[in-house]
Amino acid sequence: MAPRIVLLHATPVAMGPIQSAFAARWPEAETVNLLDDGLSIDRAREDELSEALIERFVAFGTYGYRMGADGILVTCSAFGPAIDRLAASLPIPVLKPNEAMFRAAIAQGQRIGMLATFGPAVGTMTDEFDEFVAGSNRPAALKTVLVDRAIALLKGGDAETHNRLVAERAPELADQDAIMLAHFSTSRAAEAVRAVVKVPVLTAPDAAVDAMRELVMARSKVGA
Repeated sequence: MAPRIVLLHATPVAMGPIQSAFAARWPEAETVNLLDDGLSIDRAREDELSEALIERFVAFGTYGYRMGADGILVTCSAFGPAIDRLAASLPIPVLKPNEAMFRAAIAQGQRIGMLATFGPAVGTMTDEFDEFVAGSNRPAALKTVLVDRAIALLKGGDAETHNRLVAERAPELADQDAIMLAHFSTSRAAEAVRAVVKVPVLTAPDAAVDAMRELVMARSKVGA
């Protein structure tokens, strides 16, 4: 049977990019989409991720596990501590959106830029990046540019303006060794960003699919 990968979404604009990545890089996987956009709505109202929201997220992910998931991939980058707690409670791979992208970024050098569109995610992503760097023993520093209004336009169906706004801010990071597009939803702007900067531009969906496939296949071999 095909491995079942449950995708946890906190916003519908993350769904298209990850589905495209699976279709291109791991079409054999059976993907199941779970969406609770109330999570991102309520997260935007909190300066810090609350215990109540963490518990809601863990319950959401646990439901996905009970569907027979072989792996869980989270597509929203604003729930780092909640993902950690979910991962600690389940016996299957639970992957944060950006782990694999971080690995690819620091392979490019020590100066890493990030274009973000969802402000509440910046703090948790910065913490995750710093933790990843500390564990990798490869020094790197993160410089983030927050693109105002872009995600609201995308949610309203205006992907073209979203992409243009993200690309307009990219030259501010042209002196970095690599630029990460922070969210799955931001990956839509990859080509527009690459058109205005010469440094590598990295997106989360492709890297996340590759990492999840590796984790699930390794676990299946151990089980065999």
